[in-house]
Amino acid sequence: MITKDDDRSVRDFMPDPIEPGESTTCAGIALTSGAEIADKSMIIEALRTVFDPEIPVNIYDLGLVYRNDIDDQGQVTVEMTLTAPGCPVAGEIPKWVADAVASVEGVGEVSVCLVWDPPWNQDMMSEEARLELGMF
Repeated sequence: MITKDDDRSVRDFMPDPIEPGESTTCAGIALTSGAEIADKSMIIEALRTVFDPEIPVNIYDLGLVYRNDIDDQGQVTVEMTLTAPGCPVAGEIPKWVADAVASVEGVGEVSVCLVWDPPWNQDMMSEEARLELGMF
């Protein structure tokens, strides 16, 4: 508890902002040889199941996912950002993303990397997200 005589502030209890490229989260296991590989639309559907807890829109339509690639071995790389570096769940969202994508049939290992360039802004949202948030 913070008292009036305490030198600490609420900021002392907030998570530190994550530095660019500092956080890479992994999930999944390598696929066996000859396994059928998921296609990109399946990855996008999985990304749409993850929501920013502060905004009732999925991370894909919010424009937080900058890149999602799947190679011929079923390994997926997701490059994403957050609405703000000091987001209270900054350490959790990449894990949610990795787990959601790894659950797709035909996906092997998943790597999620947080980046801050370009910085996210509302112009990156899809039309669906804007409609859902009443921004038109």
